[in-house]
Amino acid sequence: MNPQQETVGIDYFRIVAALLVVANHTSPLSSVNGTADFVLTRVIARVAVPFFFMTSGFYLLSGWATGRGADRGKLFRFLARTALLYSVAIALYLPVNLYTGAFGAQGWLRRLPKDLLFGGTFYHLWYLPAAIIGAAIAWLLLQRFRPGQAFGIALLLYIIGLFGDSYYGVVEKAPVLRSFYEALFAFSDYTRNGLFFAPVFFVLGTTMAKPDSRLQPSRLQPRICFAGLTATLALLLAEGLLLHAIGTPRHDSMYLMLLPCMAFLFQSLLLWKGQKRKNLRDIPMLVYLIHPLMIIVVRGFAKAVGLQRWLIDNSIVHFFAVAGCSFAAAAVAAPLLQIARGRQAAPRRNQTSRAWAEINLANLGHNVQALREAMPDACALMAVVKGNAYGHGDVEVARHLNQMGISAFAVAAIDEGIRLRKHGVSGSILILGYTMPERATELARYHLSQTVADRDHAQRLNAVGKRISVHIKVDTGMHRLGESCDHVSEIASIFGCGNLSIDGVFTHLSDSDSMKPESIALTDRQVRNFYRLLEALRQQGLTLPKAHIQSSYGLLNYPDLQRDYARVGIALYGALSSPDDETKLELDLRPVLSLRARVALVRTVTAGESIGYARQFITERDTRIAVLTIGYGDGVPRSLSGGKGRVLIHGCPAPIIGRVCMDQLMVDVTELPDVERGDVATLIGRDGSAGITVEQAAADAGTIANELLSRLGSRVERVFLPPSRTHR
Repeated sequence: MNPQQETVGIDYFRIVAALLVVANHTSPLSSVNGTADFVLTRVIARVAVPFFFMTSGFYLLSGWATGRGADRGKLFRFLARTALLYSVAIALYLPVNLYTGAFGAQGWLRRLPKDLLFGGTFYHLWYLPAAIIGAAIAWLLLQRFRPGQAFGIALLLYIIGLFGDSYYGVVEKAPVLRSFYEALFAFSDYTRNGLFFAPVFFVLGTTMAKPDSRLQPSRLQPRICFAGLTATLALLLAEGLLLHAIGTPRHDSMYLMLLPCMAFLFQSLLLWKGQKRKNLRDIPMLVYLIHPLMIIVVRGFAKAVGLQRWLIDNSIVHFFAVAGCSFAAAAVAAPLLQIARGRQAAPRRNQTSRAWAEINLANLGHNVQALREAMPDACALMAVVKGNAYGHGDVEVARHLNQMGISAFAVAAIDEGIRLRKHGVSGSILILGYTMPERATELARYHLSQTVADRDHAQRLNAVGKRISVHIKVDTGMHRLGESCDHVSEIASIFGCGNLSIDGVFTHLSDSDSMKPESIALTDRQVRNFYRLLEALRQQGLTLPKAHIQSSYGLLNYPDLQRDYARVGIALYGALSSPDDETKLELDLRPVLSLRARVALVRTVTAGESIGYARQFITERDTRIAVLTIGYGDGVPRSLSGGKGRVLIHGCPAPIIGRVCMDQLMVDVTELPDVERGDVATLIGRDGSAGITVEQAAADAGTIANELLSRLGSRVERVFLPPSRTHR
């Protein structure tokens, strides 16, 4: 399990955590039983804030822990967003502070830096600076130390804070320790802050997100997770009651058993699989921020209408009234926050980019749903993200697919798989190509599944002595990689390789994109060969792993094949290889990528002059040309030269003239008088009512869409349009 996988349990528990925070500040059982209220608000409710810290570590720090410089920007963006939220919250509660005289009390100016840095300017706002400091410390630790060492240092900080919190009574009797903690309290009223409290939970959440973590719930049986949660929660309750009875707490946010309890709680939540609920993410944080205001509103309303007995004195009703108002206000504010976030995250297209590809994540999600509906119930989607996700951006695409519940991926090479792992992509990652046995250690380290090219390859991988996940490739007629389907004994012997975990067996259909009679006959023969092999292995008493046979065209033309995976590549991105391809299934697949560049210069060339290299194009009239900031160095095929290709500017076609250069190309805009420097040209995608499909552009270039998309270079910026802002 990893941050982008099916973490619906985390999404739902956010609501529970928000309710626990409200309970902590309203004491819902105080009018019923004091001990019960203590257990609820001072022990059980203490899981809420650590849960929020762990969630941030799980989603945000998992990529930072790799030490890649590019990930540093994510940290800064998180810190900036949290600081902005903190500033807004300070302004929101400023009238309340002014009304209560908080800024008029003696020494308030001297206390202000301490409150801003550690305590928050209102009693619940301490969480925000704690998140900023805790994230920064955790990131620094994970950058400089191994995860175990980072956790150890963060744990030491937690223990120091523990003795300034619920175990303060143990140390206050020792003069040296008491003096030490009194010095700490001069800087922060509580050790429950970003220095001592938050880092360990950020690191713990991050550790659970790492593919090779021993704390991954996939490595534990569910019964172990639930039993551990039950036991540690019971011990936490006992610890809280015991410390309360003997009077050691100075505060009661930090408990010794809180750490293992949170670990088992988080593991248990990760076992809850399903479609992620992003709509549940903003509301809990908004509830956290605004519920003190709702306490004031409920109490003020109760006094105004004479309902103090019911809305204030009755603690249970008071809790539900505050919680209801808080969630209602949060539900109203959440769409406004989404709008603001969407505007903030608006892509930089049409501003400064030289050449860019817009990646429509909404269309990607639509295609996933359409493909899933076309599959048999027992078949799962294996997303093929090789070749930089066919030019779409492998990391970003895979992460988004993770968020949609996709947990199986295919790449071509081991370095592609490692790249995904280092950027927090979870689930199984199958390497379709050959990997040298000398790199088997990396396969094990990053939990990658390797395609076995033949029996010899399997034996060489097995000889390395590392436990490796593999899928056996079977040659049924493609005659590329794979052990021949006729070699039943050779394939069966691979199952005897003790260091290989046989997690899959598959073949590749060589002509499934054609519905010609001879192509159908070949495909049928391949399918029969594959099924015959599976049956032969079964008769030898072998337990068959997951089997897969379909790629994009295999699914679109042979949808009834009953297998465990469909390996979908080009169709996932809303394209077919050629514009003339017809498929048995006609799915509503929507293009994901649009390719655009900018007009760098517009000039008029007189008749008889040449344009570009080798005098390939000679003007027959005075010709107005536009120079575009994209060329074959960016992936535009040189074969589009000489009028074979076209672009759209202002929704009108403009032919490519002369030869495509490495960094520029020229188009004829004589019939488009309004074209100016800085205008946007569309090479693939829609511009107004007009459009150029990738299939059309590829056909003009004499190739297929797969190649055209995959060759788009790194100089082409990928601009990922958030799903809320994308359109068809």
